[in-house]
Amino acid sequence: MNVLLIGSGGREHALAAAMARSPLLTRLFIAPGNPGTAACGENVVVDVASHGAVLDLCRLMSIDFVVVGPEAPLVAGLADDLRSAGVKVFGHSKAAARLEGSKAFTKEICDAAAVPTAAYGRFADAASAKAHIARHGAPIVVKFDGLAAGKGVVVAMSAAEADAAVDDMFAGQFGHGEVVIEEFMEGEEVSFFALVHGEQVLPLAAAQDHKRVGDGDTGPNTGGMGAYSPAPVFTEAMQADVMERIIRPTALEMARRGMPCSGVLFAGLMITKDGPKLIEYNARFGDPECQVLMLRLQTDLLALLLACAEGRLDEVSVRWSADFALAVVMAAQGYPGEPLKGSRIAGVDAAAALPGVTVFHAGTSTDAAGRLVANGGRVLNVSATGRTVAEARARAYAAVDAIDWPEGFCRRDIAWRALG
Repeated sequence: MNVLLIGSGGREHALAAAMARSPLLTRLFIAPGNPGTAACGENVVVDVASHGAVLDLCRLMSIDFVVVGPEAPLVAGLADDLRSAGVKVFGHSKAAARLEGSKAFTKEICDAAAVPTAAYGRFADAASAKAHIARHGAPIVVKFDGLAAGKGVVVAMSAAEADAAVDDMFAGQFGHGEVVIEEFMEGEEVSFFALVHGEQVLPLAAAQDHKRVGDGDTGPNTGGMGAYSPAPVFTEAMQADVMERIIRPTALEMARRGMPCSGVLFAGLMITKDGPKLIEYNARFGDPECQVLMLRLQTDLLALLLACAEGRLDEVSVRWSADFALAVVMAAQGYPGEPLKGSRIAGVDAAAALPGVTVFHAGTSTDAAGRLVANGGRVLNVSATGRTVAEARARAYAAVDAIDWPEGFCRRDIAWRALG
């Protein structure tokens, strides 16, 4: 079949590489893709925000199946318009994508479905938000209600820091809207993924991400500076508990409301002393979690995504490698603020040739001479597999050191929780 993958980041490079191995695949198109995805299929230029242009591309290329990678097109209703035109698609409807597009909506669903989550309040103005902070004190968590590229969350350790975050979200970085203010939960964070179609649910796997920009979990939140899978803290019994108390009730409640999910559900979890609690939902694969999951996946990804789109999740199963996979994000100077773009990157091929190593492109492009350059904040996902998490980490950092990019940086402590 002819497949169109929407997106341009490291997640899409990982998905493209996995789908390229499928015997079901005839041609793979990636819109717009990046220099890494060009090795997996054919990059095509299209305005993804123009749903009509995407539909025209589907007709032109005789596309049988569309896989939507990022959250923004889902929240904008791309999957709805594709389905209305008779195009088969993996990706949530606009209504279901509100689970990522609105943190307040997710809390509403949690309340209705009795999903364990942090206590919260939602506020439409800064004054009432700050009054809530004054009543509850710090530490406390302030979240922008809409999409914020993984950076709309502030874990405030003081009331002053929380108040500043409220001001920023209402009048600064993100503009006007609502904020959700939550109690601070203690524990380890885990990213867990499941495929959902209506009331059908199929567990995938878990990973641990590293959100803070600096070693030792310091500095501002980012879209993710590295990940590894499996996460030793997330046991089989815990997965069964999460499916029963979090994923399945959410799927049932969304179906009951007439906005059924159809795609991947990414549950950001906090493993507390009282068990797993939901931090938030995302309506797509995580980035960089997707990269490590795809390195461990032994089942045909395209067949899995197709089964989800067609409502056949009860007919498929998933197999995973017992090996660990680990990804280190190399970011451009300035990230998570304004990243420095245009700097030349060398040595990627040499790094990728090391044992067990795969380098996924995220924010890359080529210059007029065809040389690889940085074109975003998170630029490369230097990834590796190993029999242990220590082996995977050693391989990944050896590959990082083989890359010649003075303007790039990374965390040097990915998987510190697993290694102590």
